[in-house]
Amino acid sequence: MLFNSLQFLLFFLVVTLAYYSLGWRGRWVLLLLASCYFYMVFKPAYIIILFLTIVIDYYAGIWIERTQGVRQRKWLLVISLISNIGILAFFKYFGFFTDSVVWLLDHLHLEGAAQTVQALSIRVLNKVLAFFGQQSATSFSLVDTILPIGLSFHTFQAMSYTIEVYRGHQKAERHFGIYALYVMFYPQLVAGPIERPQNVLHQFHTFFHYDFENVKAGLVQMAFGFFKKVVIADRMMLITNHAYGNPAQHNGLTLLVATLAFTIQIYCDFSGYSDIAIGAARTMGFTLMDNFKTPYFSRSIVEFWRRWHISLSSWFRDYLYIPLGGNRVSPARRYLNVFIVFLVSGLWHGASWNYIIWGGLHGGYQLMANWRDKALASAGIKFPEENKLYQLLQVVLTFGLVMLTWVFFRNHKAPVGNAFSIIGKIVTSPFDGPLSTPYSTAELGFCVGLVALLFWKEKFFLTIPTRNNVIFFLVFPLICFLTYLFGVFTSGQFIYFQF
Repeated sequence: MLFNSLQFLLFFLVVTLAYYSLGWRGRWVLLLLASCYFYMVFKPAYIIILFLTIVIDYYAGIWIERTQGVRQRKWLLVISLISNIGILAFFKYFGFFTDSVVWLLDHLHLEGAAQTVQALSIRVLNKVLAFFGQQSATSFSLVDTILPIGLSFHTFQAMSYTIEVYRGHQKAERHFGIYALYVMFYPQLVAGPIERPQNVLHQFHTFFHYDFENVKAGLVQMAFGFFKKVVIADRMMLITNHAYGNPAQHNGLTLLVATLAFTIQIYCDFSGYSDIAIGAARTMGFTLMDNFKTPYFSRSIVEFWRRWHISLSSWFRDYLYIPLGGNRVSPARRYLNVFIVFLVSGLWHGASWNYIIWGGLHGGYQLMANWRDKALASAGIKFPEENKLYQLLQVVLTFGLVMLTWVFFRNHKAPVGNAFSIIGKIVTSPFDGPLSTPYSTAELGFCVGLVALLFWKEKFFLTIPTRNNVIFFLVFPLICFLTYLFGVFTSGQFIYFQF
């Protein structure tokens, strides 16, 4: 079920009203059933995959807690992780890895082996397609049709539970329904935030009394999330699609503007989803973690990743970077750890070399920043950190570097060469040609005004004050009216639903 749909608004209204009319037992049952319905609206059969991982991790957590031997506990954790990663790898990366192996065998002149691998893989794929009622495939072009929506998000949330139980930071959840709700809670089920069990599991055991302040704050956050999605992100999407749909026909200026539009689009799309998710949970009393903190005002790439997709970047920090050695190893090994984390982060986003390059670029940025800082320190060079102009230059440079990487992210379904071609045009083409967009000059000016409004709002206040009832009853209807008036309601799902 798409957040930006009338169906969701009716669903949210009915579920929230029913939630406050029930006792604790009725509430968790309602939320679990509502979450199952929310997920099954996309493709009902995928609930089987989700249920399988829930059962595995529920019992794995209990067995890990009960088991005394270190080796036995570790094996139980490994079994749980392999189950989760195996399901994720098959549905998300099966075609990508198979195509890569076939390409390698072809280039090693092992055509017979390549054909055998291809034929066997297609046979396995067709078995899975048949199970989900999909048509047979002759290539891996249909793999995306069997990718359960939000698989990467709820898989990582499930893995954080068993890891925390293994580490002794979380007691195993004995209530199967509550654990299932931890994985399936509908606001953040398909696109996060990726929560930790310490933050939300205890909340599902809590009876939240009706609090009008929470309801007001949640509704306003949801409203602004909808505004960012359907007014800003989906309007920018039209500019991006126009240029990236056929980049060979457009000049460097058009591609630069389209890349800038996508930079705004993906932020408003994803942070808009997070606002809706966090706001919907808050109306019922639940507190979810913040996922974005004005990332485009960051003064370095390191700071950017402390502000962008916080739940994912902190997940990789705690469960991959630190176990690899973190900062406790030699500088060379630390640099390698950073690079590995960002490569895996790129792969997490999807089965495409463009995503891997996107992650590799961010890893490379961090390594270059470390080397730069060391070189400047050894040379005794210091910059005026408190100087406002210098801070502005840092923000502009960081924004430009991030925008460059989005070319690969947006181009994930096309060959890698297309992204390099787009960057080449942006860098080398003179900006004296005509700008081609689907908008008139006045409409482009309106887009610029929207971006300025977004940056102004998020620079000076992250939340809209709602304790004053007069402000709430003025601001909330106004945001809803402006969203309805200026929204673009012809687009599809949120970008991060595909992950």
